[in-house]
Amino acid sequence: MRPGVRWTPRRPQRHAIRLMCQVVRERDFKLVARHVLDLSEVGMLVKPITRVLTGESLIVSFMAPFSRIWIDAEASVARVVHNRRDLDRGMALGLCFDGIDEFSRALLRRNLEDIPPPLPSYRFN
Repeated sequence: MRPGVRWTPRRPQRHAIRLMCQVVRERDFKLVARHVLDLSEVGMLVKPITRVLTGESLIVSFMAPFSRIWIDAEASVARVVHNRRDLDRGMALGLCFDGIDEFSRALLRRNLEDIPPPLPSYRFN
């Protein structure tokens, strides 16, 4: 590493995978989403069925890819995609896992290794 250059850890790669899930709002247990659009060991992108705000606390349950092990995690809404831009593929919520145990994180890391990343979006104007 060059002198004067700080090392910063890379963000874990997202993986294009479609899974069923249950995402509920923590304050009233209202169902927020049922489908995962992409997944990483630190968060997921889901297709919402109701409106939520950035920063809202959620509880997430889904089956780890290629296994029958359920993963339960606390998450918060990091980003709301409103489908306003040309590149957006519909409404989506970016969730960041706040509370996920190390076993579940390691299981996700191992099971997602061979799944490709989501396709990049390009503007064709």
